[in-house]
Amino acid sequence: MRILITRPAEDGAEIAARLAEMGHEGIVAPLLVPRYDKAPEPDFSGVQAILITSANGVRALTRATQRRDLPIFAVGPQTTTEARNCGFTDVRNADGDARDLAARTRQWTSPQLGALLHVCSHDAPGTLASLLTEAGYAVRRAPLYHIEAADELPAPAAQALTGHQLDAAMFFSPRSAAIFREALMRQDASLATALTALCISAQTAAALAPLSFAAVRVAARPNQDAMLALVE
Repeated sequence: MRILITRPAEDGAEIAARLAEMGHEGIVAPLLVPRYDKAPEPDFSGVQAILITSANGVRALTRATQRRDLPIFAVGPQTTTEARNCGFTDVRNADGDARDLAARTRQWTSPQLGALLHVCSHDAPGTLASLLTEAGYAVRRAPLYHIEAADELPAPAAQALTGHQLDAAMFFSPRSAAIFREALMRQDASLATALTALCISAQTAAALAPLSFAAVRVAARPNQDAMLALVE
């Protein structure tokens, strides 16, 4: 199959390589672009652990500090792997979404041991901090990067779509799904009817409406491996 990958370039290249191992061709079409801040090192005083909800958060943190000793509580497998590859030695995997990370954090530690630092983008939702604050934790946000949205589909994606050269498209967030929806509705909404939409969550699938696809599949877990399992 030929599969459109709508993730940022670095993550998209990794998925394309995984797809190639499975005998498929991935076309990387970033709809979101991370921009890392030139920010001072975060204040780690009184921090017992760092919460990270994406691989981009790990990359932003490694640009902001040389420290690798603080515990990392990661949202899922890809973020966990990125943190370990970047040299962090104490990394725990919540294997889910923000709600799963909040639940695991409550299992792994307690409010009395110190504050939690959430490394995130400037426009990250406040779900994680709210859940943990309600549980008695002190949560500090450290926004270290921005996520910019593409204005239109990258040329390779647009050409593959209009040429009916795609079998499926992978969507990893409601925001990227919405960008794709708006771009396709401006171009030709009927192009979606030949595609299978592979979505990381039900919310992501919902963001594609009212586009009509040949099929819509939702990953069993909100992570990259579960998305690749949809292809199999």
